[in-house]
Amino acid sequence: MIVVTGAAGFIGSNVVAALNARGRPDIVAVDSFRHTAKDTRYLHELRIHDTVDKDRLARWLDEEGASVEAIIHQGACSDTTLRDRNYVIAVNTDYTRMLWQWCTRAGKPLVYASSAATYGDGLQGYDDRADPRMLKPLNLYGESKQLFDLWALDQVHTPPRWAGLKYFNVYGPREAHKGRMASVAFHAYQQIRESGRVTLFTSYQKEYADGGQRRDFVYVGDAVEATLHLLETPVSAQAPNGLYNVGTGQARTFADLAGAVFAAVGRDPVIEYIPMPEDLRDRYQYFTQARIDKLRHSGFTRPFRSIEEGVRHYVAYLRAQESSEG
Repeated sequence: MIVVTGAAGFIGSNVVAALNARGRPDIVAVDSFRHTAKDTRYLHELRIHDTVDKDRLARWLDEEGASVEAIIHQGACSDTTLRDRNYVIAVNTDYTRMLWQWCTRAGKPLVYASSAATYGDGLQGYDDRADPRMLKPLNLYGESKQLFDLWALDQVHTPPRWAGLKYFNVYGPREAHKGRMASVAFHAYQQIRESGRVTLFTSYQKEYADGGQRRDFVYVGDAVEATLHLLETPVSAQAPNGLYNVGTGQARTFADLAGAVFAAVGRDPVIEYIPMPEDLRDRYQYFTQARIDKLRHSGFTRPFRSIEEGVRHYVAYLRAQESSEG
C-alpha cells in the first residue's frame, strides 16, 4: 500500500488519481477527517483502500505499517497569510519530521511537499543545488517548509529514498476547495463567468508593470508526474536523495495567464488592476522561475505543458464539472 497524506486536497487528490491510472487502488488516504467537516468530494471519484485521520496516522503506522510501501506526504497548512507560528510549525514541520522518522526506522521511501516559497524574494536564485541555508522565506508557510528541509539535510539516518519537492505555482483540477489560496487560473475562470473580466494585483515594484509580475506556473498533472518519478526512480548519482524543484523552468506573467484563460473560454481579454491586500505586500514574490537541471538529470524527460496548453485542459475540466453538477 501507498500512504498519501493530504489526499482530500489539491495535489494529494491528483496524486491518488495518477496512482489509480497506474493500476494502484491500494492507497491509504490521510487527511483531516476527524475534527472538521472535511470536503471529500475528490475522494468519491477515486479508488482507495482506506482512509485514516491525520491525527491517528502515527498509531496506524505502528500497527499497520508492515504493509506500507512508501509515503507521499502532501498534507500541509498552505495558507501563506497565517501568523499562528505554533500551529503552522506543528502541522508543516513537526508532522513531517514524524513521518521521516517512521520511514527511516521502517526503511520506506518518503516523498514530501516542500515549496518554492522557501526561496523568498529570489535574490539567492531558484537553484535546488545551491546552499538552502542562505534562503530567507517571506512568510511563515515558507519558513515552516524551510525549517524541515534544513533539518532533513542535516540527518545522518534517512529513509532509503527521500525527496523534498519545491513546487512552484501549481494550478489545475481539484483545487476549488482552497478558496482564496486557489490559483489565479481558477479565480480568473470564475471571474470571467461572473463578470466577463479578470482582476489582477497592481504592481508595487517599478521593475514590474501591472500584471507583469512573473511566476513559474506548473500544471498539476505535470507536478504529479515529477512526484511519482522521484518516488519510483532508484537512488543514484544522477538521482540522489535531496531537494528538487518542480516547475517548468519558464516564468510567465500573470497577464499571460489571464490571457490564456480568456482564450480558453473564447473571449477577448478584459483585465482590471486592483490594489494588493496589505497583508501580502511585504510577503509577495514578484518573480519565480525554477531551475530544473537537477530534475532533468534524474531522468525526468517529460515536457511540461505551457500555460496555454495547461489552461485549456483545466478549463475543459471545469466546464465538465459544471455540466455534471448542473
